[in-house]
Amino acid sequence: MRDARFSLSSFSLLTILVFVCCVAASAQDIASFEKRITVKKLDNGLTLMVVERPEAPVFSFFTHVNAGSSQDPQGEAGLAHMFEHMAFKGTDKIGTKNFAEERKVLEEIEVAYRAYDLERRKESGSDPKKVAELEKTWKDLVAKAQEYVNLNEFGQIIERNGGVGLNAFTSMDETGYFYSMPANDLELWAYLESERFVHPVFREFYKERDVVVEERRMRTDSRPLGRLIEQLQAASYMAHPYRRGTVGFYSEITGVTASDAAAFYKIYYVPSNMTIAVVGDVKASTAMPMLEKYFSQLPKAPAPPELRTVEPPQIGEKRVTLREASQPWYIEAYHRPNYRDPDDAVYDAISDLVANGRTSRLYRALVRDQKIALFAGGQGGFPGNKYPSLYLFYAVPTQGKTPEMLAESIHKEIEKLKTTDVSDEELQMVKTRAKADLIRGLADNEGLAQQLATAQAMYGDWRELFRQVDRIDKVTKGDIRRVAAKTFVPSNRTVGEIENVKPAAPAKGGE
Repeated sequence: MRDARFSLSSFSLLTILVFVCCVAASAQDIASFEKRITVKKLDNGLTLMVVERPEAPVFSFFTHVNAGSSQDPQGEAGLAHMFEHMAFKGTDKIGTKNFAEERKVLEEIEVAYRAYDLERRKESGSDPKKVAELEKTWKDLVAKAQEYVNLNEFGQIIERNGGVGLNAFTSMDETGYFYSMPANDLELWAYLESERFVHPVFREFYKERDVVVEERRMRTDSRPLGRLIEQLQAASYMAHPYRRGTVGFYSEITGVTASDAAAFYKIYYVPSNMTIAVVGDVKASTAMPMLEKYFSQLPKAPAPPELRTVEPPQIGEKRVTLREASQPWYIEAYHRPNYRDPDDAVYDAISDLVANGRTSRLYRALVRDQKIALFAGGQGGFPGNKYPSLYLFYAVPTQGKTPEMLAESIHKEIEKLKTTDVSDEELQMVKTRAKADLIRGLADNEGLAQQLATAQAMYGDWRELFRQVDRIDKVTKGDIRRVAAKTFVPSNRTVGEIENVKPAAPAKGGE
């Protein structure tokens, strides 16, 4: 009886969702947005988007930079992330007490750091005393530069003028900047946002570098799962930059300089590589000329070079095992094509089918029915989706169960995808949830700005945001079997697991 009630409940929920989506879609389709969206590509190559949404006297924005950690130069992992931090440090007018004097010291810092770094990295003949002296010279200059800094002035200006949600992120594929402000502060925002990319100043770079080192320690070095993910990425990729994480390796983070970050900025923060969407109580007729006035100040520059490295096909299963006194984990990764592949929507459908919530196949099989996992799921497009990426299956075993037991059950579910059609109800729920997810993402200004700017940058047309749902709607049962059969094969698989072991007994004193 419990299963019967569950099925009825699921069917009722599905019916309600279909109705809600149909009603909402009438106000959220391409045609309705075309009336409210104005897109303009400036002469310098930057793309501006204005979306009129006057429900409240506020606006949100999203600045999309088509560069992430995949663009970090070899040996300088973490530079994309470091520049993201620098973009909050102000300009030659904001964040400084005397920029003319500050700039002199910042230049001296770079000279001093290069001398220190060269001496400490000598493979032979390095003089410890000289290293210490050079380090002191460099750090003294860093302290001197700090005297000219107005701490956090950029953020304080935003907060004083009603701005909220000031933040940013760096992924493998992109860097994004966002916050919200009252509608009457649009010109202030345009000034601030353009200035931090027209006149960035790499102040407090080495202080911020220490912050990133701490981020790495917290996210990766101190977390068993973080260490496992790092090892899994490295094992899965032989050549492509997806093999390394966003934050970077300790030796590289502690070696990059403000000069390196400035070089990265000059290559990738060019107008043709940037898309900015503004959504809220704004009128395109007045807002677009204002935005053009400020953002056209970014100097036109050549488009960044395309990433040349293509990951070769994987020809055999790989495995990473960490044996630690921690919670066991099981992950397996399969190579899949990028977001432009004709089967991208099929992978999205598979993700929803096997991993979306308590009704998903993995949750029902491993958690609810077999009770061998605390949770189980899957994820497509890891660690990004601009380039061919990974599809992950993962689970955490319950007490007394092992990663091997999880693997066996996961493989049974994968075989079902390959050999047995999904039910009509399952497939319809996948398609309905795709529509519902789109509508939820468009519900607020911030989410809409991010989705539209990202779609415009990725596809060259924001309408693809809606067309992706249409593509999922066209996915068939045969598509799911076909894609599962070609992707989820042992030779295309990398396994990562944490095996729980008892901690080593401390050595007895006096022996």
